[in-house]
Amino acid sequence: MEEQIDLVGKAFADHYYHLFDNDRPALSSLYKPSSMLTFEGHKIQGVEDITAKLTSLPFDQCRHVISTIDSQPSFSGGIVVFISGSLQLPGEEHHLRFSQMFHLIPMLEGNFYVQNDIFRLNYG
Repeated sequence: MEEQIDLVGKAFADHYYHLFDNDRPALSSLYKPSSMLTFEGHKIQGVEDITAKLTSLPFDQCRHVISTIDSQPSFSGGIVVFISGSLQLPGEEHHLRFSQMFHLIPMLEGNFYVQNDIFRLNYG
């Protein structure tokens, strides 16, 4: 079971960051009205507001490079995924280090949606 949890966590991370880097508005398909994003300490709830925040960031292009992915089973079939990595912005010499946590909730169709998403840049 632990191996399956890790596979789901990695597949989710690959999918999420591919969408973020290439088709950010499509991230809306991963959230529900009850979903919550905390972005650098700012709390946002609901698909529309989360999508608006993610699509209004002050850069159009970026590339995520994942360093670590840790996954744990949660209640009722959910999965907690913690990711660390770096964010490369065009024209920037230095990458920005980040950490992000997702709480994935299973749906009847067999896939997952993001209930909780917490993002922080790591300074220092």
